[in-house]
Amino acid sequence: MTTRATLLPGTLDVLVLKAVSLGSLHGYGVLLRIEQITGGALLVEQGALYPALYRLEQQGLLATRWGVSDNNRRAKFYRLTAAGRRRLRTQRESWRRLSAAMAVALDIRPGEV
Repeated sequence: MTTRATLLPGTLDVLVLKAVSLGSLHGYGVLLRIEQITGGALLVEQGALYPALYRLEQQGLLATRWGVSDNNRRAKFYRLTAAGRRRLRTQRESWRRLSAAMAVALDIRPGEV
């Protein structure tokens, strides 16, 4: 069983961009993809996802088109724009630096400082 983690401020947008970078998805598909790529450790509530999708679209990071979902329903599909790819790249680098710094800080033992 996977232990669930809490989304930290600023993580939802980068997770959405990453999920959509793997292929065009409708909203519910983004939820499922985030759960999949985090091994079930992170779950996103629909009430948080849809405002994030709207915000990222308004910022020009996502583009949309209407299509039909796997269950034959009309759905809005999201894809990454060039600006979205750039933002994902800078966010990825920033999160890697932060996580590396946190790992070092959390592994320090008394007397090593």
